[in-house]
Amino acid sequence: MFSKLFSALLSVLLLAGCARPEPVHPALWQVEGPKGERAWLFGTIHALPEPVDWKSDKVAAAMKGANVLVLEVAAILQTSKTAETFERLAQSPGLPPLTERVPADLRDELAYEMRLSGYRAGEFDHYETWAAMLTFQQAISARGDAEGENGIDRAVVRDWDGKVDEFEGAQAQFKLFDTLPEPQQQALLASTLQGAAQAKEKSHRLQQAWATGDMAVVDRSLQEEFAGQPALRAALLTARNQAWTAKLESLMAGGVRPFVAVGAGHMAGADGLPAMLAARGYKVTRVQ
Repeated sequence: MFSKLFSALLSVLLLAGCARPEPVHPALWQVEGPKGERAWLFGTIHALPEPVDWKSDKVAAAMKGANVLVLEVAAILQTSKTAETFERLAQSPGLPPLTERVPADLRDELAYEMRLSGYRAGEFDHYETWAAMLTFQQAISARGDAEGENGIDRAVVRDWDGKVDEFEGAQAQFKLFDTLPEPQQQALLASTLQGAAQAKEKSHRLQQAWATGDMAVVDRSLQEEFAGQPALRAALLTARNQAWTAKLESLMAGGVRPFVAVGAGHMAGADGLPAMLAARGYKVTRVQ
């Protein structure tokens, strides 16, 4: 009897160990230029609850056709280096207490979030507002079961065997926030605190939209995120996409065939990379 039970248990464990990750089909575009230029745009998601099978036949073919992988941050797997960069930029002397940098009606939410995330009162008083906001966003995301280690940017890097380029790098990304006017930093922090309770539900909705390539949902989420904040949208999305489009044009003109793997939000809507490249005369075809 013991032998039969052991064999049954072993079979269950082996089957569980062999279970394949869930297949997904994120959005993928092919870009073609008038002189034979070629590129691919792959919308990623930075955190997921579990690993997924993201490399469909179409994605595999696109990666095979490319000769350079282009990410937002090339050193995405070097987490300690990114953390050092963050700490260097995040702290400034002489800042007012963080409680004075949120509206009075959100101070209870700030205190609650700090307790829930395991931080002491006053711990962020020497952090710039944007840095506190990003730290809370990370803590909220972790509570919602999404893990950065399961992010698709990381998965693509691990799978890629070749040259890697980047649009920005960690320092440039942090400086985007670091150089925002203080009122905009405070608006981001307030939005983070206000949305904490709904963050898990919203995250799951975006994960599903990403997995099925539903860019309309991704676009609507961006519209909600930046509602009433056109300057923030310009700084954090539109201007970056414009700079990335210019770099892509330069790469393709030099004979490079980039496979671009960046957050799906940068692919959505009229100011997404596919639309911007199409507006510049490239043939952009959704292939997945």
